[in-house]
Amino acid sequence: MGELLALAAAICFGSNHFLGALLSRRASSSAVAVVGQVGGAVVALVVALLVAAPHVTLGPLGWGALSGLGSGIGVSYLYRGMSRGNLSVVVPLSDVAGVALPLIVGVALLGNRPSPLAWRGIAAALPALWLITRGKDTGRMSGASDGLIAGAGFALQFIAIAQAAPAAGLWPILASRVASTVAIALLARTTHASLRLPVRLVLPALGVGTLGTGAMILYTLATRQQLLAIAVVLAALYPAIPVLLGLTVLRERVSRRQVIGLIAAGAAIALIAAG
Repeated sequence: MGELLALAAAICFGSNHFLGALLSRRASSSAVAVVGQVGGAVVALVVALLVAAPHVTLGPLGWGALSGLGSGIGVSYLYRGMSRGNLSVVVPLSDVAGVALPLIVGVALLGNRPSPLAWRGIAAALPALWLITRGKDTGRMSGASDGLIAGAGFALQFIAIAQAAPAAGLWPILASRVASTVAIALLARTTHASLRLPVRLVLPALGVGTLGTGAMILYTLATRQQLLAIAVVLAALYPAIPVLLGLTVLRERVSRRQVIGLIAAGAAIALIAAG
């Protein structure tokens, strides 16, 4: 069940980032991110009220807030990079960084011990992530800093939320959404980015935020049933979603390396699930 939850989180993450990229090309990326996080916070509040939480303390809420700080940084820099049209650079860097750091922490500090089959799946997933998100123009490095910073933020998000005690229910997710909203607003202020969003884009931005919160809920539940190292890798297969949506919705052409990456991702999923 943990593997299925992580894969569902990947679908939501991928859809969230694809739609967020489209909106960020029509308005301020910071405005899209802030409105999305507000919508996500409302959803998190509703879900948290419906899920049992026998023991909510400051500890799990603190982990949730730390996760939100990482989420705010990751979303801000990812949307900023994608709004500039550098998906082929920003997305692979953010994703590989976002996977590698939690994987290292899970194995080195948290005592995660994936099975040999799962290790083979993880080994296949990392190059698959890179291949899936590579465009035809691989020589450009514009946006590299945005991607690396976003990846570090997502890594913090993944690691911190996984430390929140299950007894706190999903209240840490609400703390995460609130903290991420504040973080994005502060980053926008320091960079003098606009937080104004056209009225016609408010509802779509709220929908994007709902997907993001759904992804975090699914990922959190996955970490409670699966090793952090495995849950992170499966959830981070989300770049396959923008590629498929680009192919079917935007009529984009998939490169040969992306096809190879999709096949490798499928093999990685099978190995991790079998392990």
